Amino acid sequence: MKKILIVSGIAAMLASSMFAADGATIYKKCIACHGQKAEKMFNNKVPALSSLDTATIVAALKEYKTGKNSYGMGAMMKPIATPLSDADAQAVAEYIQTLK
Repeated sequence: MKKILIVSGIAAMLASSMFAADGATIYKKCIACHGQKAEKMFNNKVPALSSLDTATIVAALKEYKTGKNSYGMGAMMKPIATPLSDADAQAVAEYIQTLK
């Protein structure tokens, strides 16, 4: 019985990691406007993403899904943010922190 539980537990961990969000892959869509290292300020409205913390980036992505944002770029970002799951938003925000 213990062997079955161990094997099924390992299988579940492998399956969940196969579907884990990949922040680096997601960020490739952002490079054109935000820069290779998230260093670009966009349109003199959006600060460099590398200057923002993870929570701020995740919150902004969630707002963009509704078409609004405090930076005024909601209409442009809505189609980019809408397909992102909460896990995707978290993954890309955490990846951006590694670019500093």
